[in-house]
Amino acid sequence: MNPPPAPGTEHPEGPPSIPALIRTRVRAAVRRPARLTPAEKADRALTLRLVSLLLQYPDSELISARAELAATVGAMPATPAAERLARFTDWFTSQQPEALERHYVETFDLRRRSSLYLTYYLHGDTRRRGMALLTLNQRYRAAGWDTDGGELPDHLPVVLEFAALAGPGGGEAPLRRHRRGVELIHRALSDAGSPYRHVLAALLTLLPPPSEADRAAVEQLVAEGPPNEEVGLDPYGTYGEGEFAPPHTFVPPMQAPPTRLPPAPTTRTEGLR
Repeated sequence: MNPPPAPGTEHPEGPPSIPALIRTRVRAAVRRPARLTPAEKADRALTLRLVSLLLQYPDSELISARAELAATVGAMPATPAAERLARFTDWFTSQQPEALERHYVETFDLRRRSSLYLTYYLHGDTRRRGMALLTLNQRYRAAGWDTDGGELPDHLPVVLEFAALAGPGGGEAPLRRHRRGVELIHRALSDAGSPYRHVLAALLTLLPPPSEADRAAVEQLVAEGPPNEEVGLDPYGTYGEGEFAPPHTFVPPMQAPPTRLPPAPTTRTEGLR
């Protein structure tokens, strides 16, 4: 016969049901980071670093490394992320440098909807965005990582590089926090048919699946835009004011709202600030 529960430990409404216990354990497992083997951590860091590199401006250095990047992707273990990256590098290695440069600028620098500056999607033109940038800088410094100051700390390649260096858990926390922005960028690239959609899709395979709240928030972003934006994402949807143009069509850049409390000046001025 089982002894009675110790005083103070009785469940006020009786013992929890089996489904309730299962739900509790499932929720705890979702919140708890997966324990990866050293090899899995290394593969994950490599994937993050490759995504970071492939989302950077295709300057002469990156262009000259295309064959090496494609070979690295080809040697990765077979995963959904590796498959997506292989699709991208097939295209990336087949294009002329000038075409790659033009596509990158048209895709990421002239269109707000696919900008790579993550805090804009979460905070828009508010004081919170400036504080979020400062918080990211503080996180990097606390981890002993000093960026070169060439980009804002919320630039997706910068966030990815930090995640690769610092590892799962704290290193990937900024990515998880800005998952909805990543989802929105992926949707914009998919709508445009840009090969960069494969790079974002590879990244999304590493993040937790979207919740219903995530999906609803992305739909709201598409409909209304970031916080405190008078025009919302409507300029995302009007050609000539930030929407995707037909291939090889020049779209005049639309100036993004200035960021309050900005960090140190950067060397590149394209895109959102």
